[in-house]
Amino acid sequence: MRRVALLSAALLCAGAAGCRREQPPVPAPSAPAQAAAPASAFPYAEASIAELQAAMARGETSSHALVQAYLARIIALDHNGPRLHAIVELNPLARSEAAALDAERAAGHVRGPLHGIPVLLKDNIDATPMATTAGSLALAGFHPGDDAFLVARLRQAGAVILGKANLSEWANFRSSRSTSGWSSVGGQTRNPYALDRSPCGSSSGTAVAVAANLAAVGIGTETDGSILCPAAVNGLVGLKPTVGLVSRDGIVPISPSQDTAGPMARNVEDAALLLAAIAGRDPSDPATSESRALHAFDFAERLHGSSLRGVRIGLLRDRLAISPEVAAATEHAVAAMREAGAIVVDARIPTQGRWDADEFEVLLTEFKPALERYLQQGQAPVHTLDALIEYNRRHATQVMSLFGQELFEQAARHGGLASPDYIAARMRARRLAGPEGIDAALRAAQVDVLVAPTTGVAWPIDPAHGDRFPGEGYGAAAVAGYPALTVPMGHSNGLPLGVVFIGPAWSDARLLEIGYAYEQLTRARQPPAFRASVDVRGARRNSAD
Repeated sequence: MRRVALLSAALLCAGAAGCRREQPPVPAPSAPAQAAAPASAFPYAEASIAELQAAMARGETSSHALVQAYLARIIALDHNGPRLHAIVELNPLARSEAAALDAERAAGHVRGPLHGIPVLLKDNIDATPMATTAGSLALAGFHPGDDAFLVARLRQAGAVILGKANLSEWANFRSSRSTSGWSSVGGQTRNPYALDRSPCGSSSGTAVAVAANLAAVGIGTETDGSILCPAAVNGLVGLKPTVGLVSRDGIVPISPSQDTAGPMARNVEDAALLLAAIAGRDPSDPATSESRALHAFDFAERLHGSSLRGVRIGLLRDRLAISPEVAAATEHAVAAMREAGAIVVDARIPTQGRWDADEFEVLLTEFKPALERYLQQGQAPVHTLDALIEYNRRHATQVMSLFGQELFEQAARHGGLASPDYIAARMRARRLAGPEGIDAALRAAQVDVLVAPTTGVAWPIDPAHGDRFPGEGYGAAAVAGYPALTVPMGHSNGLPLGVVFIGPAWSDARLLEIGYAYEQLTRARQPPAFRASVDVRGARRNSAD
């Protein structure tokens, strides 16, 4: 959730309880140290899934060797060096799982493109034997007994779950003054492009880890912006799927109307491969029954030979007002699309912003029953929202030193799911953002997709005042439950910028196809340099580099 909220050697331990960092959470210092080693010193820097698979097939590396290398890099960059605070726990079984997958490969059995690939999960997704905390000390000892449905699918596909990534506590739904990337479990996650800048959104740890090459790929979750925003400001590809394409089973919820998990990767093909593994119907999540068999798609198969020629694209020009730098970068991206043969016209979502109050009503109403159902079914140490509120009050020094829990308190007092106000708000929000919003914009402009800047440049981390969120181009997709894909489009003074592609419900494969064609054309992603800060005076001169 984003818009409403406007390892030393111990890391390499083994044991059934997992490997969780033991250090107090602290806000980012004003001048953090830079990394001890550049990304180029890492043998698998920027390696794609296909490149890692080819290296394993040739016998040049193994899944076990990959796991060891990523663990060593986590020590070098997450606990030492720049201290990114992106990882909160490592899977103590990662090495043995990787070795078993290597044995399968040696016996001639390869499960698919994810066989032996290390994957990180946001720490609100259940994966045994690790804890699921949602960033809260109240759940620090909570070890669910089963994998989330998507995690089971990843393991069936041969992926190695490397560990859990830090996140904004309770996915940024505890306080309207929260600081993105901060949790009482993991401290402040830092943007690897400039360590004093925000990593944005609640999937911040996953984004930072993948951007810094601490894992091959990762899984985030989103209610409104928590995949797209951190992916954009950390130079990544991020896909928020159509709600119902990926099961929410085993994920700490905010809103069943808007929640989804999705892939975060350094390139579109990796995101497509990851989506193919996690998408699928799940009897425990009724929303997936409407997936229209899209989970059967090989999403990556459609990427090869993709072209922008003849694609009709609608530019949401009103979203360019985020900043002059963002506007210039977006115009640069649009010019590249046109040069490649795309037809780009101006478009407008006629209902833009009219769903905001209704969305907030939906989130406040759905949060309590959804969260309490998750806590009680999983036999968590706390079972109710009221108990969490009281825990935070008793541990205020550790938990609420930076911001409070007013969203928790509002949700606790809110009406139930039978409330006529809630039912009307849910229907109205979905209609205004979907059929009367995105669908209407696509139809009026006669285009295949809408594009806009994903968000602005990463803002300075400010624990005293919370986030200074610059605006976004993806909100309608979140409320409608439609897919949205962010792809790197440039930099402003070294800070990444993303462009978001938005389509109608179930157009996930088409968005990946178009996003891939754009990515191949521009190759805009640059790896992070772990700078301590940035000189904002040069931002205007470098907005589209």
